[in-house]
Amino acid sequence: MNKNTNNLSRRSFLKTGTATAAAFSIVPGHVVGANGKTPPSGKLNVAGIGIGGQGGGDLRQCAGENIVALCDVDSNHATNTFKRYPDAERYTDYRVMLEKRKDIDAVVIGTPDHTHAVITLAAIQAGKHVYCEKPLTHTVHEARVITAAARESKVQTQMGNQGHSSEAIRLVREWIQSGAIGDVKEVHAWTDRPDKGPWYANFAARELPTKFPPVPDTLDWDLWLGPARQQKFSPSFHPFHWRAWLDFGTGALGDMGCHILDPACWALDLMNPTSITAEVKHHKPELNGLAYPIASKVTYEFPQRGKLIPLKLVWHDGVYTVPRPPMLEAGRELPASGAIIYGEKETLMHGSHGAGGLRIIPEVRMKEFTRPGKTIRRVKDGHMGDFIRACKDGNPASSNFGDYGGQLTEMVLLGVAAQRTPGVKLNWNAEKFEFDHAAANEFLHTPYRDGWSLE
Repeated sequence: MNKNTNNLSRRSFLKTGTATAAAFSIVPGHVVGANGKTPPSGKLNVAGIGIGGQGGGDLRQCAGENIVALCDVDSNHATNTFKRYPDAERYTDYRVMLEKRKDIDAVVIGTPDHTHAVITLAAIQAGKHVYCEKPLTHTVHEARVITAAARESKVQTQMGNQGHSSEAIRLVREWIQSGAIGDVKEVHAWTDRPDKGPWYANFAARELPTKFPPVPDTLDWDLWLGPARQQKFSPSFHPFHWRAWLDFGTGALGDMGCHILDPACWALDLMNPTSITAEVKHHKPELNGLAYPIASKVTYEFPQRGKLIPLKLVWHDGVYTVPRPPMLEAGRELPASGAIIYGEKETLMHGSHGAGGLRIIPEVRMKEFTRPGKTIRRVKDGHMGDFIRACKDGNPASSNFGDYGGQLTEMVLLGVAAQRTPGVKLNWNAEKFEFDHAAANEFLHTPYRDGWSLE
C-alpha cells in the first residue's frame, strides 16, 4: 500500500476483463498446513483482523487453534476480544502485523466490506490462509481480482457464508440435481432487512450525517477509511451503521444475498446472469447516490446452463412484497428471510443461511416426498471447522474463493451495482466484464484513495 504504488485503472480493467484479473502476480510465502502438511503442534497460528463485531465471533470458533495476533483500528470496539486473548499480540495496522508476524498461518477477516479486498489480497500475497466474511468484496471488480488471486495461490480460503457448510444446503442441491423436484424456472428470495435486523437500527429513519465529533483517541480513522474516499468521522458510519452507505457497505442485498441466494445459486449454477433489472425506493431523494435503498426488487435472468433451463431469479428486500406461493397453506407465514424455488414437480421453501427450515410445500407434499440418495460430502465441524481442516490437509473448503465464494460474491454484487441504475435492463457480458450501459459500468468498481491499490 505504498503511496507510490500506481492504482489499477478501472477503465483499463473493464477493457481487459478476466485477463487483467488473472495477470495479478501472486507469490505466496511458506504455507504451513498446505499440501497435507500439518503444523508440528497440530494447531494453526491464527490472527484476527477486524475483531470488534462478527470477526470476534468468528475467532471464538477457532478455540482449538493458537490465537497469536489481533488487529483492529478501534481498540475500544475490540476491547472484549482483546480481553479474551490476553496473550495475543495487538496491532492497529494489518500491514504491520503481516510484515512482523511471519509465524501466522491463517487470518480471519471481519472488517467492514470496503476493506475486505485489500486486506484479503495482502494476506494471500503473504502466503496466509484466509477466512473472510461475506460478501467477500465491496465491488464486482474486486471479486474478480480476489477470485483470480486465490486460484493462482497455494493458500486455503473460505468466505463467511456459514450456511454453505450446512446439511440443508446439500439437500437442496441433491434434490434439484437428481431431478426430484423437476426443472426449475423461477426463484424468489427475500429478506426483511433493511427494515429489521440488528445492523439496520434506524436505517429507514436515517439522515445525512450532521454530527462530526472529534475522532476518538481509540480509533485510527484514516485506517478505518482504507481505500474509501476521504471524509470526516461520523457515528453515522462507525461502528454500526456503515452497511447503509455506498462508500462502506453493500446494503441489504450485499449483506444477506450470499446467505439467502446461496442454496439456489449452488444447486442451479446461477453465476453468470444475462441481464439484471432493479427497482428501488429511497427514504429521501438526497440519499440517492450516497446510501443504499430502503427497499429493492432485483430481477436476474439466467440462460440455459447445460441441462438446466433458463431461469428468472427475483430478489426482494424492504417493503417490496414477496408473491405468496399459491400452494402454501392458508395461515402459514413466510420466513423473515428465505427463498421459494419453483420446480415443475415440487416447490421448495427455506429460510436464511444455507436453507434453514427447508421444506417442500405444501406440507402434505413434504410427507409424500421420496428423498434421493445423498451424494455430496458432508461437513463435520461447521464452516470455520471446514476452513481449519482445509488449512491442515490441503483439500479446499466448501466456499473457497477460487471455486465458489468469489463467483457467488460477483453474482450478488452485480445486483448491487444494478441498484445504482434502476429501471434499466442491464445486459451483462461476463467474458468482457461489462454491461451494455456505460453508466452502470462505472459502478462495477469504486476508485481508491491515493495511496491504496489492489496490487
